[in-house]
Amino acid sequence: QVQLVESGGGLVQAGGSLTLSCVDSGSIFSFAIMGWYRQPPGKQRELVASILPGGSKFHADSVKGRFTISRDNAKNAVTLQMNSLKPEDAGVYYCNLGQRGLSYWGKGTLVTVSS
Repeated sequence: QVQLVESGGGLVQAGGSLTLSCVDSGSIFSFAIMGWYRQPPGKQRELVASILPGGSKFHADSVKGRFTISRDNAKNAVTLQMNSLKPEDAGVYYCNLGQRGLSYWGKGTLVTVSS
């Protein structure tokens, strides 16, 4: 059974860094597409980055060069390294697992960026 638990959010000054982690307690992680989404206050949820089971990565244009997604299939973990954070990066960040048409979400972790 998939259960995604995010950690690593918090308050950071603009220009700072945070590392978000997501761990899955299930057994299909290594076969799944993993993604990080964020939902800024008052806005819709948006895809930030995703990574395929084999390691191919996608990063949204807004975070390219600043954020990096990675995964460790042995640990059922996906990480989002966030550098040079901007106030517009603030929001609730959600981990997503997609596999065989199914989609699972974590509860989210809040990122606050002060200017």
